[in-house]
Amino acid sequence: MQCPISKRWSRRKEARPQEILEAALTLFVDKGFTATRIEDIAREAGVTRGTPYLYFANKEEIFKAVIRDLLLPQITEAAVLFEGYTGSAADLLRELVRIWWQNMGETQLSALPKLMIAEGGQFPDVIEVYQREFIEPGLGLFKHALEYGIARGEFRPVDVAVAAEVMAAPVVMAMLNQCANTPCNGITVDPQTYLATFLDLTLGGLMMPPRADGPVSAESVSSSSSPSRETPHV
Repeated sequence: MQCPISKRWSRRKEARPQEILEAALTLFVDKGFTATRIEDIAREAGVTRGTPYLYFANKEEIFKAVIRDLLLPQITEAAVLFEGYTGSAADLLRELVRIWWQNMGETQLSALPKLMIAEGGQFPDVIEVYQREFIEPGLGLFKHALEYGIARGEFRPVDVAVAAEVMAAPVVMAMLNQCANTPCNGITVDPQTYLATFLDLTLGGLMMPPRADGPVSAESVSSSSSPSRETPHV
């Protein structure tokens, strides 16, 4: 009689791709992508040498899956913040940065920008996935927050596409600083102080100044704002 497969083993089998990806990310961070071998990943994940090949064709596909399956869900979680949101634009931007940092900056995912800079040039397919599935959606979150604030008359009109890239850069720099052997670009303050100062300076430049003739309406802001590039739906 055939032995039944235990529920524990079934769960373990279903979890293997995730465990392989987490092991791969650990090794990519510690050793770099080029120096990491698939047998190293299998050993780190606690599976047999050939198991990763059951799920992934090669190491490059594992790297792509790390981006899709470990990084993209964090972007999706941040996007949920916008659903039905009616609070202030300043608070929305603060919460967006907080979630971004909590889910990525304080985890091993903070090493991905460093990996892309160091080794992405050798793997254009990986760079394309990283750009399409992380960079563009991430910038879309900042664009959405900016457009929300402009529409409400809280933020002054800006080119949201350019402003989003300017705002994302310090956050990425903080992520790079998390995984560098020495502080990047002289950043020596703790991340929370750094991000709080970034938000203070950013909001200081974005907030509409008070008007003597009363509050600014969304309609007046819309009519006076300069055209900006289309923002992808988030």
